[in-house]
Amino acid sequence: MICVLSDTHGTDGHRLDGHLLDTVREAELVVHAGDFTTERVLDAFEAESRTFRAVYGNNATPAVRERLPGERVVEHEGITIALTHGDGRDETELALFGRQADADIVISGHSHQPGVTDTGEIVLLNPGSHADPRWYRPGYAELDLEEGRVEGRLLEPDGEVFEEFVVEL
Repeated sequence: MICVLSDTHGTDGHRLDGHLLDTVREAELVVHAGDFTTERVLDAFEAESRTFRAVYGNNATPAVRERLPGERVVEHEGITIALTHGDGRDETELALFGRQADADIVISGHSHQPGVTDTGEIVLLNPGSHADPRWYRPGYAELDLEEGRVEGRLLEPDGEVFEEFVVEL
């Protein structure tokens, strides 16, 4: 299982607990679309994750920006993920980023609004924010890799599923 997060906006720690903390610890891969804010938060995520891949967000300190790229391509067990924080990019630009990376899915954050958009060419996933949802429901995503497809769901940090989706590979 892949656990997908974004927009933690912390200063001291990962801001995970209960079900979501267990999910991060158990996931084969944790993907974070940025805005840790500080190195202490980034370090806390790395300490809890078996395999961790991330990008920096627009609120990252210079030290976080030195450690992480602004965008990256992550390959894991047959799925290709184009990862970016997404600030300054609309749906068309995110889809183009995904096509250029030959990705199966684009993961971005920034808006804090969890959601899935199928553009017809590529799926765009924003997991929302587990810790700073602002005007939206708190969220994160889980992706399960099945033969030729990804079964995904958006969840609240307590594990309540509020949207399910499928990405054909």
